[in-house]
Amino acid sequence: MLENAIVLITGASSGIGAACATLFARSGAKLILVARRQERLQELAAELQQAYGASSYLLTLDVRDRAAVQQAFQSLPPAWAEIDILINNAGLSRGLDKLHSGAVEDWEEMIDTNLKGLLYVTRAVLPGMVERGRGHVVNIGSIAGRQTYPGGAVYCASKAAVRAISEGLKLDLLGTSIRVTEIQPGLVETEFSQVRFRGDRERAAAVYRGLTPLTAMDVAEVVLFAVTRPPHVNLSEVLLLPTDQASTTMVHRR
Repeated sequence: MLENAIVLITGASSGIGAACATLFARSGAKLILVARRQERLQELAAELQQAYGASSYLLTLDVRDRAAVQQAFQSLPPAWAEIDILINNAGLSRGLDKLHSGAVEDWEEMIDTNLKGLLYVTRAVLPGMVERGRGHVVNIGSIAGRQTYPGGAVYCASKAAVRAISEGLKLDLLGTSIRVTEIQPGLVETEFSQVRFRGDRERAAAVYRGLTPLTAMDVAEVVLFAVTRPPHVNLSEVLLLPTDQASTTMVHRR
């Protein structure tokens, strides 16, 4: 089903993005891998080529840069231009400050990446899907888009916006064959917490201490499942939690 399908993954250099790249490569897809870290993209592409014979096209790109996004997608070679699946995975969180003491720069980075970056990439890719009459958009949201937690107002707002955009896309695309899925993970052990705490590994590790979190591959497997349903089936949204988590704030630690 995915043999030679062109799959675009943002935030592909690590975590959920890299896990998605691995599973889709194994399934025979051709990959457009997008991230800021060129060296890591090159390493990943080499690994996937060696393991699965996967073809990859690399875009070293910051999704926050609207002009760069437009230029990158306008310049895709014809063999890579007809994107079948878009996985909007690029995203981050910064800090856990209260709103009245939060850094405006952190807010802007989260909103520009999680919300505006997703919009820029979707706007660049979706017209081609509509024109061809096929495609699937997968947005990686979060349980944080459903339930706000202390110190997370802006991050949660950005992920609530992802949920609203996903719902709006389904409305706008009604009558086409294009599907839209939002995956909403809970605690996933990736570089996410290290990024949030700016490299403080001890603080990041404490987020997952005493519980069994999701892995990036757990999330990637759900993405793969969603896009391989029959064409008349749209897995609209999936809230995906570790068994040790019941809400944004309620977790069981041993």
